[in-house]
Amino acid sequence: MAYKITDACVACGISEGDIYVIDPDTCVGCGTCAGACPNEAIVED
Repeated sequence: MAYKITDACVACGISEGDIYVIDPDTCVGCGTCAGACPNEAIVED
């Protein structure tokens, strides 16, 4: 199952306007990104 970045993302201090996405075609569903996110902004899609 792929993961997605929700609106809870604060870009970890990077300037406003940057939008982050996870490409569902390359996501292997390991969950490493979700575990590393300090705001729990990455969830299973």
